[in-house]
Amino acid sequence: MLESLLHGDYGLQPTNLPAVILGLLLAFAAGHVMAWVYMITHSGLSYSRSFVNSLIVMPTIVTLVMNVLANNLITAFGLMAVFAVVRFRNILRDTLDTTYILTVLVIGMACGTQKFTTAVLGCAACALGMLYLRATMFGSRHRYDVIVNLHWARALAELADLEMVLDRHSRKKHCASQRSHEGYEGTDISYRLLLRDARRSDDLITELRATQGVSRVTSIQAEEESEM
Repeated sequence: MLESLLHGDYGLQPTNLPAVILGLLLAFAAGHVMAWVYMITHSGLSYSRSFVNSLIVMPTIVTLVMNVLANNLITAFGLMAVFAVVRFRNILRDTLDTTYILTVLVIGMACGTQKFTTAVLGCAACALGMLYLRATMFGSRHRYDVIVNLHWARALAELADLEMVLDRHSRKKHCASQRSHEGYEGTDISYRLLLRDARRSDDLITELRATQGVSRVTSIQAEEESEM
């Protein structure tokens, strides 16, 4: 049974199994490196964990594609035609959905070109990769616990009194916006806070409302950063 699995490719060219396995593992590792770099360097407003996961899985799938094609021009055109039909008939909003579609297409092509061992190895590698990403929640980022919006009626030079309150309750704060207009008394300020104890956010709001010069305090619980 094991011998049949290891030598189950009946394509035009023999399959070098150690090279296939090494290629899949190397592609998966390289995808991790690029995903980590993307997470570290990303600074925009739109962040998608699905896109990060796709950066990891896509190199593995492309490696599987190249093994299935094996310099076969007819198979290459077949892949393009099938993927074009699927893309035309479906609008995929999630990059990870596109990754799943590409995965099953390539596995189907591997089976259709009688590369059964490649199909089994590729299916196992992609499935384990997807399960690993799901189990570890790879790509998730949680930099803030709460977003606090308030109106500051005192002079901006006296903001130190407000920031002292914020520092007592938070380990990290970021002033996301500060709005004041001519003829408008006071300043509207929005802070993103990483709390020392996320369970005591109500204590922070209570103390802010009791601070002189602070009014119209509202808070929003910040979820994990996701695509906007």
